[in-house]
Amino acid sequence: MPRPTAAQLVYGSCTVIFSTLAMLLLSQTSSGLGVTVIALAALALGLLVAMTVPLPKVRTTEVPAGAPAGSAEPAPQEQPVSTAL
Repeated sequence: MPRPTAAQLVYGSCTVIFSTLAMLLLSQTSSGLGVTVIALAALALGLLVAMTVPLPKVRTTEVPAGAPAGSAEPAPQEQPVSTAL
């Protein structure tokens, strides 16, 4: 499982904080059970947002068809040109 990126952590954390505050203010609950339900809903929403943030694209190099996996063909080296007159 890949590690979360900084963007995923920030978006998820901000979602949890702001959605918790909004739901607590809108519901005006004061019971422990209500606060627990709102906190769990905010955590689930934050996880959903964090997992849907697009991951950065990983560049892949193309390997020739006959080459074994993990090996790349070395670049051809230039030959010195003799300029004898």
